[in-house]
Amino acid sequence: MVKKISVIGGGSWATAITKILSANRHDIKWWLRQEETVAHIRKFKHNPKYLSSVEFDLPEENITSDLKFAFADSEYIVLGVPSKYLPQTLAGLQPKDFEGKKIISAIKGIIQDGNLLVSQYMQRHFSVPADMIANISGPCHAEEVAAEKLSYLTLSSPNQQLAEESAALFNVRFVHTRWCTDLAGTEYASILKNVYAIATGLSIGLGYGDNFRAVLVSNAMEEMHYFLQNILPEKRNDFAPAYLGDTLVTCYSQYSRNRTFGLMLGNGYTINSAILELGQVAEGYYSTKALKTISQEHNLKMPILESVYHILYEKIAPSIEFRVLSSQLG
Repeated sequence: MVKKISVIGGGSWATAITKILSANRHDIKWWLRQEETVAHIRKFKHNPKYLSSVEFDLPEENITSDLKFAFADSEYIVLGVPSKYLPQTLAGLQPKDFEGKKIISAIKGIIQDGNLLVSQYMQRHFSVPADMIANISGPCHAEEVAAEKLSYLTLSSPNQQLAEESAALFNVRFVHTRWCTDLAGTEYASILKNVYAIATGLSIGLGYGDNFRAVLVSNAMEEMHYFLQNILPEKRNDFAPAYLGDTLVTCYSQYSRNRTFGLMLGNGYTINSAILELGQVAEGYYSTKALKTISQEHNLKMPILESVYHILYEKIAPSIEFRVLSSQLG
């Protein structure tokens, strides 16, 4: 059955999501902030800034910079903007605009005002019930979706029916899906893995080898487990793709912007110069500060998170900080 879906965002991940949903021949509205990008896609059938090899055959009127039009008549709203920009993107909307709509978050970051998960933000600011919210987890890089290389997604929601039907929306020839009910757990995992990817990139830039990185990433998974069990104690499979798989691909893939950001810092870039050259949002940069606050509130000891925080926000030299960190791993 054809579903009415709106995708909110014009970056690489939102573009990849639009491609997936288009492959399933759903009725899609695609919102992008800049009118000139909208005009380009309408005329030339591709996003000029991201994944430009992907062609789209959407009705011209369905590609829009009018957010209220994008929301109108849609059953599902897929949020695909960076977490930093979500509040300003939705600023013109009211709780009534979300009534009856199912929200699927494709955001891998935390809302800085209040250190909220996207699901928490939507509940608090727009009165969206938790059982109307789902989350998308990888492992899945947009670039491989563009190339139609087989990828995997997990859709999570406390509402099993929504989790299952959301998974069905994204299940296509080149993307296989599964579902789970651990909404907040998969959201936190998606946030934590970006911090660990920055640490992995730093280790590469500093000249550490594969042996060290194997220990670093295995310790990162232990740290993730420790965090999740203290914040959200429940039975979950940390080896599932939404946790281990997404962490591995983000730490090791050449497409990972968080890994690349860390690599730049390890190579001697300043934070500002790395952000400018990257040209895209590295969610882990902003998430590190929020996660540090949350871990302190719960009296958690998280050495990898703390090391990345020291480098990003206390300006400790990466070489010095990693010598300290290396003594804490094992």
